[in-house]
Amino acid sequence: MNLREFIWILLIFSIKYAKWRIDDVCQMKICRMKVVVVANPKGGAGKSTLSTNIAGYFASQGHQVMLGDADTQQSSKFWLTHRPDTLPQISTWEYQPDLVLTAKPPRGTTHVVIDTPGGISGWRLQEVIERADKVIVPVMPSVFDMQATNDFLQQLLKITEKLPTQVGVIGNRVDTRTISASNLRLFIESLQVPVLSYLRDTQYYLHMAAHGLSMFDITPSKVQKDLEQWAPICHWLDQD
Repeated sequence: MNLREFIWILLIFSIKYAKWRIDDVCQMKICRMKVVVVANPKGGAGKSTLSTNIAGYFASQGHQVMLGDADTQQSSKFWLTHRPDTLPQISTWEYQPDLVLTAKPPRGTTHVVIDTPGGISGWRLQEVIERADKVIVPVMPSVFDMQATNDFLQQLLKITEKLPTQVGVIGNRVDTRTISASNLRLFIESLQVPVLSYLRDTQYYLHMAAHGLSMFDITPSKVQKDLEQWAPICHWLDQD
């Protein structure tokens, strides 16, 4: 190989390397994915319901969505298996639940929603929060849920203290006519994180989950009250 051939090969390699770097910058910065994590230390807090509806919202807006199910119960994954092919597509990983927390989404993904398991803590919590742009914490109107959520939020605030990650709380399955709902409102408003909304306790969520649907996949007039409750959540999710 003479000097001219060597320089030519070096030039070609430099051009290809520059293209790879530009693609990486686009993926990580300009075209950076939005990652939303739904977390709560207790099981039965409504994490899967929120995760599937958030994924459904992003998909309804034309985004390329990955819904990761890190819970051993695999409720979100079950929801996906029942999702009609006629609706906007939502993808997932075929990994063991633990591996979803740090799984790399395929190229072209714009939005990732991660449904975390109850009791998540330690390095698993640290890793998934560090990759998140936004963390949503659902809390139910019960004394035990409020206590567990309060301790969990203190952990989150420590982890996100020096991160750009935003944390928001949602009051879930709230019947405004009850004393427990009033207590929940007082509790949530005393926290150091923004309250995004209060979602009512309705059978619509159960019916939709059984058919792989979200609030954003059915006729709006049928769920107008629920969409109004979701409006501030969607606005917060869309913000950078």
